Amino acid sequence: MKISELSPEYRQPPPHAGLLIDLNRVVADVEAFDTSDSSSPEKLAADLRRLLTNLASAASSSSGLDEAFRLKVWHLAFRLWNACVDRANHRFPSRVAEAEIRQAAPELLLVAGLPEDIPNAPAKAASFFHRTGLVWLDLGRADLASACFEKATPLVSAADTEGDRAVLLDLNLARARAASIAGEQALAVALLSRSKPLAAASPEGVKALAEEYLRIGQAALATKPPDPSIDASNLLTEALDLCEKAAASPTTPRTPGSTPATPNLQVIKDQCLRFLAVERLKAKDYEGTLRCISVWRTSLGLGEEHPSIGFMALRARLGCGNLAEAERELETLMANAGAPDFVCVSAAELYLASTGPDAAFKVLVALAARCRAGAAAAAVRVLKKVVETAGGGTGRARAIAELASDERVVKLFDGPANSHERNTMHALLWTCGTEHFHAKNYEIGADLIERSMLYVSHDEESRSRRTNCFRVLCLCHMALRHLDRAQEFITEAEKVEPNIHCAFLKKKEEEDEAIKLMKTMVGYVDFNPEFLTLSIHEAIACKSVRVAIAASTFLLGLYSAGKPMPMTEAAVLRNLIALLHREPGSEAEILKYSRRAKLRMAELGVEAVCGKGTVGLREPNWFAVNTWNMAIKMAKEKKYDYCTVFFELAAEFFSLGNGEDDANRLLVCKSLIMSVSAMLHAEELNKSPLSDSDLKKGIEMLSRAGKLPSAPVTSDQLEDNNLPFLHTFNLYKLLNRMDTSSHPQQLQLVKDFAASKACTPGHLLKLEEIASQGTQPNLQVAEFLLKASITTALASHSPNYGIISFALRRLVCLAGLQDSSGSMSDAVYDVFRQAYQIVVGLRDGEYPFEEGHWLTTTAWNKASLASRLGQRSIARKWMKMGIDLARHFESMKQYVSGMEEHFERFQKVSGKEPDECSQQDGAPSISLSGSVSQPGLA
Repeated sequence: MKISELSPEYRQPPPHAGLLIDLNRVVADVEAFDTSDSSSPEKLAADLRRLLTNLASAASSSSGLDEAFRLKVWHLAFRLWNACVDRANHRFPSRVAEAEIRQAAPELLLVAGLPEDIPNAPAKAASFFHRTGLVWLDLGRADLASACFEKATPLVSAADTEGDRAVLLDLNLARARAASIAGEQALAVALLSRSKPLAAASPEGVKALAEEYLRIGQAALATKPPDPSIDASNLLTEALDLCEKAAASPTTPRTPGSTPATPNLQVIKDQCLRFLAVERLKAKDYEGTLRCISVWRTSLGLGEEHPSIGFMALRARLGCGNLAEAERELETLMANAGAPDFVCVSAAELYLASTGPDAAFKVLVALAARCRAGAAAAAVRVLKKVVETAGGGTGRARAIAELASDERVVKLFDGPANSHERNTMHALLWTCGTEHFHAKNYEIGADLIERSMLYVSHDEESRSRRTNCFRVLCLCHMALRHLDRAQEFITEAEKVEPNIHCAFLKKKEEEDEAIKLMKTMVGYVDFNPEFLTLSIHEAIACKSVRVAIAASTFLLGLYSAGKPMPMTEAAVLRNLIALLHREPGSEAEILKYSRRAKLRMAELGVEAVCGKGTVGLREPNWFAVNTWNMAIKMAKEKKYDYCTVFFELAAEFFSLGNGEDDANRLLVCKSLIMSVSAMLHAEELNKSPLSDSDLKKGIEMLSRAGKLPSAPVTSDQLEDNNLPFLHTFNLYKLLNRMDTSSHPQQLQLVKDFAASKACTPGHLLKLEEIASQGTQPNLQVAEFLLKASITTALASHSPNYGIISFALRRLVCLAGLQDSSGSMSDAVYDVFRQAYQIVVGLRDGEYPFEEGHWLTTTAWNKASLASRLGQRSIARKWMKMGIDLARHFESMKQYVSGMEEHFERFQKVSGKEPDECSQQDGAPSISLSGSVSQPGLA
């Protein structure tokens, strides 16, 4: 007799047969493509959710699921998946519901466990979750996508087979993309770093990793404001390096119709080079720029080169200090017919800014041959750059003089059309000459002034200009004791302007008599201030500082009277302060005249006090450097009151200079920060607390300092790199002396610091220690600093999980302090959720053992507390978190089975009512919304 011939009462249905029938029916409805209401995507998704819940209950029951049942569930899950693929090809409108239906397939595999008869079962289940997560990403649901990826990762995390490793790589890359979309860039970078060993196995894997580095690098570049913890250039460099490694890897023989083992990487490389070349140049990574350009040129082959490539290459060569290669780049650029004239002139300016006047003649000849229509204008721009960058050395000044007086150069300025360029050339040489005159380099000053006259016409309009030249030449030669030459220039000046009078004040034997004579002469109606200038030079030559100071003081009085003067007021003040430096104990006088300089520049403007041109622009910087040096000197002598004022003055002078220059803005910030530091030192030395006005002033100064200009971190700039932290630390200390009304300001302060390039996780943890202690702790600031330290550490090339775990523990404790509800705290649970996301996929030992043990036991203990308080849904949530964490720490896996058994007993006792807490966003769940809880696997 056959079994089929037995009476029905003798035939027993297999356990849970009803579930299989219902599941088969729903799968058939999905396959049917029925558009009726009874088979709408939303209803099908709801039916599948219900069946998944029932299957999970059956799997956790005492009888469990037998092998045959599991195989049937896997068969149905594959049917469901194939049906979902067919439905996607027909573009069903309810895309969210369709995604929920699709996710049911891997959820069924997970609930059914891993049958032994199915090869590579973990990789297949993980692959379904991976592809479902990609669907959620397309729908803009990064949270649900991440949940899918996190469920799949433990299935293949052991990476025992090549298939497991391939799926794990795909999961890591997908998790990184989802994290980047969700704004968690640091986690994304950490996941990419973990993927490197997995990707190294195949060129296709390396290409996929390179694409993801490129994608996240582009996202980082587009983020406004940029995330301080993410360096876009590092990400793009990683992508480029990976492309090169893939291209260099050996290829395997191909069979007909197969694809190459090494994929086509040129598109990725071109994109990397485009984004990286300009970014690296701005970051002053010249070697990186040249590498990009070299590869770029190689890819072009014999094609015509765009002028921008040569221009960037020139800048990079100059940045590296390779002048020979820079010259070749300039020659190549000038030979490029497609390069505009203005690009060639700009390139020449950059080149000569580094080489100086020695190479200027060759460049000028090349420009004259190329820029025929505007040769004079090009020559002016080039010579202007040479003059500006030549410095005060007499050797270079002589080279400039020789260059400007060369007949071929002078000839470029012939003709009435070049009158403006001629005037500009004269002004350049005149400014350079008078600068050397005031610096007492009389011989080279006279040479430059005399050669500037080559560009002065002999017409009536230029008479006063020629007269001024002769007057200065007379003064130069009188200072050099070349009286015959001085007389020659007096004669020439009288020919041009017969009414001019030149005289010389003889030095008296007695200082008092000399001072008295100067005082008397100043009162004359026709007194020429040049006499005082010569008196100063004479007094210095005779080492009579007192007379020189007196003459400078008389000269300053004439500026106050508003008389026209041949010398700028700033130059007189500069000389006077330089003289006062020779007198001991003169800091009060130096401070007095430094304040006058600052006041006059503020009242009249920098140009009116300092003059026009390059010399005028440099004057505020001279005063700034002088007051800075005085502040340093006062600090060494522990005269902190003077030190405070001098640093403050230095900041004012630096701000009067080229305020748009990063170096100047850095010095302004540095001066203000050091001034406040000196103020605090003075307070400690004098043993008297700061007054309310001083406290307010210190806060205003540090607030004014604001953000430091971004600069690459180098070993020889450690002091400047610590300035943002010192600024934040000092300002936080001052704000801490105020009441709690300053708490919002403290929060903004640390946010600004966290956004700076100099910020490190260690700095943030130090600030957090201050914020969480004291009589008025600012817990909001402490929370931000801990989160920022985690983000910054995760984004590094080699994340320090010791720092990360310490910050997570502190964050858990802080969240508990802020929420008195204990285990009900969503903030605490969010920290554990973040910790779970970090540890998923880590190798054993990467996360500190004791911290992993602490996370697991703390979550489990919170469940115990909630259970005793009768909060069953909360207890269930924390139990799931504890079990999920335990599964990812090798040292805790021995406890997993016991924890799962306890959880099952708790489920039976507590009942099956809906777990409201588990439906919170991101909480563990077995629903299709995505969970971190893993049912027991067979």
